[in-house]
Amino acid sequence: MAAGQNVGMAQGALDFRPVPLDQDPARAMVVAMRDEIASIYAGVVLDGPEMPKAGPRELGPPGGVFLVGFDSEGVAVCGGGVKDLGDSRCEIKRMYVVPEARRRGYARELLVALEDAARERGYEIARLDTGPRQPSSERMYREAGYQEIANFNGNPVASFFGEKPL
Repeated sequence: MAAGQNVGMAQGALDFRPVPLDQDPARAMVVAMRDEIASIYAGVVLDGPEMPKAGPRELGPPGGVFLVGFDSEGVAVCGGGVKDLGDSRCEIKRMYVVPEARRRGYARELLVALEDAARERGYEIARLDTGPRQPSSERMYREAGYQEIANFNGNPVASFFGEKPL
């Protein structure tokens, strides 16, 4: 998806733009996500050595991207990334919607935008994961067509690993 292109959903659709992970608002969003994950899963450090890597290198060019979704007021409300896994496969990482913008369908819009970005980069398969204390995420991924697969990334916290042809 080109920078600034809207996802054609309902009126008020978000404007998704690539933002380097080490620049705001992407950086602030990932920090907030890390804090939230640490509170949901006591002691988990997303950037710890046992966790799959998803930093600026993985979620940046040439094979990756981090998208931030802006609402009609220009406020950053969600973000997520695409990471190259090789063999025409990618992983969707770091999906996050700011708390005050939840329950508006933004996570679904973000997932569609990330899948579009993955297709544009030539990926044929998207993978993702989520943990046992995030049942709404797993439900959304299943409803979006992600089929359960084996643990593909060594994430010690995740309980659902999904894959979808793009």
